[in-house]
Amino acid sequence: MKHTTQLTKQILPALLFTMALACPLHTQAEETLSPPPSAGGDSADLAQDLTNPLADLITLPIQANYDEGFGPLGDGWKLQTNIQPVIPFELNEHWNLIARTIIPVIHQEGLFPGSGSQFGLGDTNLSLFFSPTPSENGFMWGAGPVMLFPTATDSLLGANKWSAGPSLVMLRMQGPWTYGVLSNHVWSFAGSGDRSINNTFVQPFVSYTTEDAWTFSLQSEMNYDWNAAQWAIPVNAAVSKLVKIGKLPVSLQAGVGYWAESAANGPDGFRFRLQANFVLPKS
Repeated sequence: MKHTTQLTKQILPALLFTMALACPLHTQAEETLSPPPSAGGDSADLAQDLTNPLADLITLPIQANYDEGFGPLGDGWKLQTNIQPVIPFELNEHWNLIARTIIPVIHQEGLFPGSGSQFGLGDTNLSLFFSPTPSENGFMWGAGPVMLFPTATDSLLGANKWSAGPSLVMLRMQGPWTYGVLSNHVWSFAGSGDRSINNTFVQPFVSYTTEDAWTFSLQSEMNYDWNAAQWAIPVNAAVSKLVKIGKLPVSLQAGVGYWAESAANGPDGFRFRLQANFVLPKS
């Protein structure tokens, strides 16, 4: 596989960053915090709740993704660490609002001819889902706006455009299974430069959680660029385990994926993912 040594050098900082975040949380949890209750009151229920994008949990996932094969020579790579806080708000006894934010920190090299390397923030994505109380059969849905903010610190790390559109998620939790789909579409409406955004995102997912809080998942993160008439389709498989750091529940995940389709100079071959999802207590 290409760049194995380089992969190690790039993924280790993400691991160290996650561990550094965990250490202060451990101390605070020991002194002042109690663990949040899960819907079923045990680790397996909480582990399955973490597969639900509409769960009534405050979480902080930190996800590192490594991809390679970029550029005309196929020697470009990207390490993207997504900081993804999820905060639910109870609007009334029948409706919740779930705010899901993705803040990407990107280190990339050789994505464009002669571009060298870049490191910094990418564009921030905010989705707001208005979701009714779950039905008795485990079916849930949420809908609302998605917004893309031009927070990139380098022109090659973002589009420098303000974008927005609709977002929808539907899922069902049935026994140990969780399955559903999340989708959105964004159009750019302001910003500088000649770039234009007209993208559809579709994320089908399925997962199985065991009684000892292991979760096995399969999903894709399909993106269709209407301007270029081009799909980007990775298929990702992952395994996660719910553990505790002090009293703080944390889901640790490792995964591997493969690019079934991408743009001509886009990523190719295998991709790798590490994630730590911290479950934070409600005040």
